Order: sequence, then structure tokens, then C-alpha cells
Amino acid sequence: MTDTPAPDSNAQAYSVSELAFALKRTLEESYGFVRLRGELSKVTHHGNGHVYLTIKDDKAAIDGVVWKGSVRNLAVRPEQGLEVIVTGKITTYPAGSRYQIVIDSMEAAGVGALLAQLERLKARLNGEGLFNPANKRPLPGMPAVVGVITSPTGAVIRDILHRIRDRWPCRVIVWPVVVQGDQAAAQVAAAIRGFNAFDGSNDLPRPDILIVARGGGSVEDLWAFNDEQLARTVAAGTIPLISAVGHETDTTLIDFVSDRRAPTPTAAAEMATPVLSELRGAVLDYERRLVRTGGRMLDERRTRLQSASRGLPKPAELLAIAQQRFDMAAGRLAAGLERNVAVHERDFVRTSGRLTPALLKRPNDLKTQRLGEFVARMKPALERRLTRLSEGLDSLDRHRRALDPSGPLKRGFARVHRADGSLATLGGELLSGEAVSLVFADTARGAVIDGEASAVAPAPPAPKPVKKPPPPPTSQGSLF
Repeated sequence: MTDTPAPDSNAQAYSVSELAFALKRTLEESYGFVRLRGELSKVTHHGNGHVYLTIKDDKAAIDGVVWKGSVRNLAVRPEQGLEVIVTGKITTYPAGSRYQIVIDSMEAAGVGALLAQLERLKARLNGEGLFNPANKRPLPGMPAVVGVITSPTGAVIRDILHRIRDRWPCRVIVWPVVVQGDQAAAQVAAAIRGFNAFDGSNDLPRPDILIVARGGGSVEDLWAFNDEQLARTVAAGTIPLISAVGHETDTTLIDFVSDRRAPTPTAAAEMATPVLSELRGAVLDYERRLVRTGGRMLDERRTRLQSASRGLPKPAELLAIAQQRFDMAAGRLAAGLERNVAVHERDFVRTSGRLTPALLKRPNDLKTQRLGEFVARMKPALERRLTRLSEGLDSLDRHRRALDPSGPLKRGFARVHRADGSLATLGGELLSGEAVSLVFADTARGAVIDGEASAVAPAPPAPKPVKKPPPPPTSQGSLF
């Protein structure tokens, strides 16, 4: 026998929805706070911001969801294969008869030394502001030069070049580096610094945007892009940079400091360049829309003008009253002008009676008298001024004649000139046998010095000083 109630019993029959939501309430009340450890798989970042995933171990699995509002509060980014410890509550999904955990927090668990070190490094760099979205540089809309930092061999560079050539033909400068191993981080950092150092003075132009690209791989293969110095170099650069390292599920430190992260190298090429054909189509579409809009606007304005014109009065009606006022004013204008002229004429006649020649002659006579007095005082002053200037000029002429070098020649003296034309002032300077020239008042004769120099004759008495004439006055002085 079974305990199943008979069909005609009084047991309540639940609907499917009632049972499903009753189970949901029971689970949420019993497991309102659960701390769960496991490995993430099937991680899906939905476009609406939610994250759907599965937490599993070697024997079981449970679905999980992180709502959009809780994603930003997670300590780690949900990734495939990451071992984590999550906290949340157990609930059900009634539409599918499944239970799941709604995750509120997530932290790494059981990660190796490298992952733990990486998490600490991320926290430190984030605290320094290197991950701040406000520091991200906007990507140029239509770059003329694209710089690519990647391995020169492999499918990555071919995919990027092919995608850029199809979308936006422009100049691409490739800086070859190794993208795996101990030297990868240093070479990529040097390439970024090298591109930023371009100033356009050489044959290579400065890129408008940079792409750091590498294909997918394991955590160890991509570890070079978790280097701290590389991250700081990316943050310090001035050229916008797109990080395209690994596949969509791969995340490295360079992704957080770059200006934009691309899931694949091909997607990076699409982010960096627009589609030329789409731009041309957009321009043509804008042109067509502009023409249509302009036509519609003109039609609308024309219609509105016609509608408004029907409500306006006729021009003749608007001008009738003004025309009447104008005619009346024009009729009164002639009489008004005549009255105005008569009034001014009477004022002129009344004023002209007070005007006599004596009014103009009196100031004229006064000015003539002042001019005569000024001329009478000026003549003696000018005569005295000319007399002083003449006396000074005579004194200067006497002084000039006294200093004339040819005056002593007329009194029997002669000048002795040496062969080079210089004047000999001392006999001791002349050598025996030296030819000289003797200049007299009437002529010059040659001579030759003979004999030895004798004792110097006593110097003649100094001439009496000539009294200098008084200097001419520097100003005219007052005439009054």
C-alpha cells in the first residue's frame, strides 16, 4: 500500500508556479548566506552587465549569477578556470527548475604565487590611479598613422594589416618585438617609449594611435604583459594605446592601464580605424538629408508665409492714413516756411540796427597802437645786439691773425720740414746729412743738416698771453 491520497481526498493541489516559488522561498530562507569554493567555468559577461557562470569541483557543479550592481564590487574578475571563494544566497530559477547561487562577493582562492602577486600589484597600481577611467585618452576618429607593436611573424600582424587595409587604408608602422619570454616586457616598453618619442622630424611620422597585440596562450605565456614597468610605461605615454593581448577571456595588467582593451587583435584594428565606405555613405546620406530638410524647410516657410499673408491687411489700407497725414502736413508746409522766414527777418533787422563800424574799428586801433609800441622798443634792442656781435667777431678775427702760422715767416722766420712733410720742432731730432725743406714767406728751399747737434740754446721768452675776447651772449635778453 502507498500513502498517496485517493483522488477524492481533501489534500490541496498546488499549481506548478506555487510549488516552484514555495521551493524558492524555502531555499532562500535556509541558505540565505552561503560561502562556496570552486573553480569557475562557462563564464559569460552579458551585454547588460550581468555575469553568468558555473562553479564546479570534481564531482558537482552549480550555476551562479552576478548581477550588474555587484560586478564592480568583486575583488577579482570572473575568468575561466579561476579558483574562487564566493558568498551569496541560494535561490531557484522557477522557469527551468534549476537552483543557482546569487553571488555578492568573490575572491581568489588557491591561486599560485604569481596570481597572488598580480592581485597585489593590481591593487597598488589602482590605488595610485593608473586604472582611473578619467585618465584614459580618447581614440582618434580618423588616424593617419597607426603604430603596431607585435611580433613580425605570425597571424596577428597579418590579421591587423588585412583589417586596416579593408577598413581604412592608412600608413602602418610596425615595431617588431618578442611577445613571450623574459625579454618581451622590456622590448614592448621600449617600443612604446620609442613611438612616443617620435616628433615627425625624421622620415617616420608620429603615430596617432598604438596597438599592442599578441595571440592567445596560457597564463605563463601572457605573463610578460603583467610587468609593472610595462604598465607604468603605458600609463605615462601620450599616444592613445589599445591593448589586444590574448583572447577575449584573457586579462593582463596592460589591459587595465591601456586606453582601450580589445578582445582580439582584429577587434583592435577595428577600434583604431573607421570604415571608409561607411563614412562615405554617411556623408552622402547627410547630403541627401540636408537637401531634403532644406527643401522641406523652404516649403514649410513658404506655406507659413502664405498663411500669414492672408491675415495681413492690404498695403494700400496700411498707407492710407499715413498718406492722408502726409498730404495735410505738406499743405501746411509752405505757409509755415513763410512765417518762419518772416520771424527771422524781423530778428535780423532788430539786431542789424545795433551793428556800427565803430564796433570793429576800436579793437583794430588798439592792436595797431600796441604793434607800434612794440616796434619802437625792438629797434634799439636789435642795434645793441648787432653791436655786441660785431665787436666779438672783430676780436675773433684778430686772434685768428695772431695764430696764423704764416705770420712769422714775413718777419724773417722759416719753418723746417722733414722729408716726410712733418714739421721739425727740435734740432736734436734732425740727423747729420738728413735732407730738410726750409719754408720762407715767398718760397721753399731744400737743405741738408751738417755737423753735430750743439747745446740747446736758451728758450725764447714765452709770449704774453693774448687776452681772450668775452664770449658772445648766448641769449638775446629781454627787450622790455
